Amino acid sequence: MDGNVPDPWGRLAITAARKDEHTPMAFKIRRVHYYSLSVPEEPSEACSLLNQFSELGVNMLAFSAVPVGPTRTQLSLFPEDNGKLESFSRHAGIHLDGPHGALIVQGDDEMGALAKVHVELQRAGVQVYASSGVSDGRGGYGYVIYVRAADQDKAAAALGI
Repeated sequence: MDGNVPDPWGRLAITAARKDEHTPMAFKIRRVHYYSLSVPEEPSEACSLLNQFSELGVNMLAFSAVPVGPTRTQLSLFPEDNGKLESFSRHAGIHLDGPHGALIVQGDDEMGALAKVHVELQRAGVQVYASSGVSDGRGGYGYVIYVRAADQDKAAAALGI
């Protein structure tokens, strides 16, 4: 198996090995879409919405919830299938802001793994305006990178896709 898998835009997500002077950097990266929406800041709102998506077969690659003001929470949804999320939301009367482009990086967790990704982006002149990452506790990590729409292609090229 070569590690290449289709991404949501019909391109390939490539498992790449970068070599610098010291260590290899193994990762898989893909371009994804995300959608935002604001909900009342009630514990049941986000939970109810995520449960409905799950029941309808809308798988999320990533998800975040951030408070925006005293009574609202902004959700960022990264669906595996954009069409399913858009269809459900349209039928449920939920207004989504998007789609917006992002990158998801998954790889072997090692000291400096995220820094190495940022070095590649910096070398290409791409400015990351937001990101979020987490170690899975089993030797891997996941990382969401937000770059401006104008830099999407340049960021993808810098990271090997």
